[in-house]
Amino acid sequence: MAPLTDSLPKPMLPVAGQPLVGHCLDSAIAAGASRVVIVVGHEAGVVRDHVAEHDWPVPVELTQQQRQRGTADAVRAASSALTDDPFVVLNGDALYDAPSLERLYSDGPAVGSYRVDDPSQYGVLDVAGNPDADSGARRVTGVIEKPPNPPSDLINTGAYVFPAAARSWLDVGESERGELELTDVLQRTCAEFEVTPVPFERWLDVGRPWELLEANEWKLAECERRLDGDIADDAQLRGTVVVEDGATVEPGVVIEGPTYLDAGARVGPNAYVRGATYLGPNAKVGHAVEVKNSVIAAGSHVPHLSYVGDSVLGRDVNFGASTTVANLRHDDANVRMRVKGESTDTGRRKFGVVCGDGVNTGINSSLNAGVVLSTGATTMPGETVTRDR
Repeated sequence: MAPLTDSLPKPMLPVAGQPLVGHCLDSAIAAGASRVVIVVGHEAGVVRDHVAEHDWPVPVELTQQQRQRGTADAVRAASSALTDDPFVVLNGDALYDAPSLERLYSDGPAVGSYRVDDPSQYGVLDVAGNPDADSGARRVTGVIEKPPNPPSDLINTGAYVFPAAARSWLDVGESERGELELTDVLQRTCAEFEVTPVPFERWLDVGRPWELLEANEWKLAECERRLDGDIADDAQLRGTVVVEDGATVEPGVVIEGPTYLDAGARVGPNAYVRGATYLGPNAKVGHAVEVKNSVIAAGSHVPHLSYVGDSVLGRDVNFGASTTVANLRHDDANVRMRVKGESTDTGRRKFGVVCGDGVNTGINSSLNAGVVLSTGATTMPGETVTRDR
């Protein structure tokens, strides 16, 4: 997710009016969770602030993982807060649909599963029994990380129901990558209990920037139209549009939902916003700007004569006048982006740019599809940027 997570924990990235972890909490509670413990680490303060600002319908408490040593160590950090009952573990940077979580709760010990075309890039569940049978007739015998020859097309969603006994199994050894892995606890659970693979209807692991767009597409589609801000009489708002109290839509604006304007956001005059677009608190889309299917985080400005498509802008970004984003290749192939130094297929025919916090572009800058501008990066007036900066 770099550079978006340089100074922000991934679960706090914005999705349709609240951070990822907020959606995870909502789903967990809607499915029947009676109590939640959140394990925090990197930039823990912003998670604490978010939890404190909300009145949750069940008790929500936080515990600190002192060093990020792996998922088993994270759960171990919460073990003193657990009771002598079975417990659920979810990833705070993933989206789960509540009905599937409810089935997971009722079928424990269990692990959430999801079918994919290419499971070799995931943790793959080894399942005994007829793969086409009901999940209750099958059992998980283990999990294999990124196998070249996957034993099934079912991948691990990182959603588990563990028996109470698993609290004493969290002192696992280091894996090959030097971490204490929760999958080792799952392996022991599979050896001592019958573990059910529970299929998820919807699930999204938000691990790369284009998946943040997909997360917003999912959650914006679930919003209901609500217009609480200041909206000019001649502005046209079509479809599912949310305008929070304190947001402003100026004259001549056209917005085609699903779109979400957070408190303090401002659009216009004479701007066009369309697709699954989220504008964070105090974000600005100005005169003659078109924004399509993008995330523009808190305090970022696209003030004049620009086009931004299928892009993710971090916090406090400023695009100089007439900055233009390309989001489509001439050969019509999927856009590629460098992730951890590797050229990676985004799986998206249309994908623009990713800007870290504090990026500033000069006037008339042109940004090529798939380009990443790191935190604080700048461009010169009239510059064409075709490589990451």
